[in-house]
Amino acid sequence: MAIDRHAAADILAGHRLKPGAFPGLPEALRPADPAAARRLQDAVHERLSARVGPRIGWKIGCTTPVMQRFLGIPEPCEGGIFQANVQASPGRFPAAAYHRIGVECEIAVRLGRDLPPGEHGREAMADAVEAVLPAIEVVDDRYADFAALGAPTLLADDFFQAGCVLGAPLAAWRGLDLAALSGRMLVDGNEVGSGHGRDVLGHPLNALAWLAGTLARRGHGLKAGEIVLLGSLVQTQWPAPGALVAIEIEALSRVEMEV
Repeated sequence: MAIDRHAAADILAGHRLKPGAFPGLPEALRPADPAAARRLQDAVHERLSARVGPRIGWKIGCTTPVMQRFLGIPEPCEGGIFQANVQASPGRFPAAAYHRIGVECEIAVRLGRDLPPGEHGREAMADAVEAVLPAIEVVDDRYADFAALGAPTLLADDFFQAGCVLGAPLAAWRGLDLAALSGRMLVDGNEVGSGHGRDVLGHPLNALAWLAGTLARRGHGLKAGEIVLLGSLVQTQWPAPGALVAIEIEALSRVEMEV
């Protein structure tokens, strides 16, 4: 039975704009599978775009073994990124505006041309990437118990996405081996996790190809100028208010933010 997407989207979008522990959608409004979740996500994006500005890109979650183990979800999931929630390094996100703020260490890309709906391989992805950027993804565990919600509801709600802090874009990236790049995260100067580009589905551009194929099945295409966060190299960290967070990814700039 189809759910009332309009009612469900109103609830999810409304909760995104205020902090608190979301108990979950009423049972009759919960998406039953990924296809229903993505239809609901589209409706949520329409509401958020009207209130916080346009969607300017995508995040991909659960692309690394460490994050799949952490969340207990064996496959990637995508979410939207909205203009109002994107900052340049050094960034600052107020903890009081979120229920439980978290941070992740990411390789991101900015697209230089449209990728219309259709299946694309890694070579096509590389041709479309205008620049590579380091990024801190900001997430929010905005739920009373995220494990009890189920993956479809988390997917519909953009999979914890709350914002990001972007480092300087590197246009001359094509000589880099993105899979071999090492990255680490520091909180108050202490290293709390590290990883490599190959941890992201074997190669970061494999994640971009996965997203392109997934969006194509939804009737969407990636657009020139969009930012895509490809997946965290380290397990999500939950810094306390006042913490200073930094990521360092080999050959890319350092990114910093304050909670």
